[in-house]
Amino acid sequence: MKYILKNFTTKFTKVSQSLESLVFLCSLRFSFVFFAVIILNSCNEKKVEETPEEEETEKTETVLTASQYITIGIETGLVENRNLNKIIKANGYTTVPPQNSAEISTLIGGTVKDIFVLEGTYVNKGKVLATIQNLEVIEMQEDYHSALANIEYLQLEYNRQKTLSDENVNPRKVFQEVKSKLAAERVRAQGAKSKLDALHVSTKGSSSLVPIVAPISGYVGKISIAKGAYAQTGVSLFEVVDNTQMHLDLNVYEKDLGSISVGQVIDFVLTNQSNKSIKGKIFGINKSFSNESKTVAVHAKIESADAKGLIPGMYVSANINITNATVPALPKDAVVRNADKYFVFVQEEKHEKPKEKHEEEIHFKTIEVIPGTTDLGFTEVKFIDEIPADAKIVTEGAFYLLSTMKGGGEHEH
Repeated sequence: MKYILKNFTTKFTKVSQSLESLVFLCSLRFSFVFFAVIILNSCNEKKVEETPEEEETEKTETVLTASQYITIGIETGLVENRNLNKIIKANGYTTVPPQNSAEISTLIGGTVKDIFVLEGTYVNKGKVLATIQNLEVIEMQEDYHSALANIEYLQLEYNRQKTLSDENVNPRKVFQEVKSKLAAERVRAQGAKSKLDALHVSTKGSSSLVPIVAPISGYVGKISIAKGAYAQTGVSLFEVVDNTQMHLDLNVYEKDLGSISVGQVIDFVLTNQSNKSIKGKIFGINKSFSNESKTVAVHAKIESADAKGLIPGMYVSANINITNATVPALPKDAVVRNADKYFVFVQEEKHEKPKEKHEEEIHFKTIEVIPGTTDLGFTEVKFIDEIPADAKIVTEGAFYLLSTMKGGGEHEH
């Protein structure tokens, strides 16, 4: 009996262990299935969330109603072949050649007696701008007159001694002494005259006034003296500028130098008068860099008629015309930028009005382009994909269409 009971107990224990293992395996299988369902659901949700973004990125069309089309002022046109210049942009300023600008000073100091001009006055070469007073000038005139008197006396003595020397009446030594004195007085007279001429003082009469004379014709600029003040030598008293030979000094970067040559035409505008375009022509290119800016000065001449009203030192923005070519072009407002790409909008053929809509809809599609030279309000365009020759391209309102396509967000032009 004990043996039978023991045998039964052993078998019951094995059966219990088998049941526990079976329950554990079932639980483990259920857990695996549960987590697999959760992961699949998460992936499906994520895929659903990402779909709108992909659709938005790929959006290439926009739609307007007929009334919006009119209100916005949409205009369309065709691609045109135009002569456009390839240009290099440069900044610079107006200036005049060194020989057309004068800083006027005095060779002798003195007190300013009179000033005869105002700033902005046009003066001719030789015009007396002011006078200064210095008593040393009187001594120069006296030296000159004294030398002239001695020359007159010594000339007579020279003639007499020469005759006596030729007849061997007087020793030749006396003649040589008179000749030497005559030469010395002539040098003294010439020196005194040269000083007076440099000061623009007459050799006749006796005066302490020294005139300050304009060395060139032009407009009086800055006046740096006042009546009664002391004018020092080597200090600028007046500035006179001749604007008839006005030209430009443009700063061109090293990378653009290979495209620049003498004779090229430029168009420039004054920084403070951007609505006025003036033409010029390059006549010189420096062969050294300007300071540490790594730019080279390019000189361009301005026609005299266009130079009227310009003064040295006015800043300008210039376009240097490099080449001229006939290329496909559109008005520059037709090309818009989105991210790092450029597009134009093409108006599609009329679509049938949806039954639920009250107005006709007008559809526009973006076409990617590569912009080139911009000149005279037109931009060269190269199409990534070929388009029909009669395609209606939006020339006015493309900026608004880009904003609409992007949902009214920020946009670039």
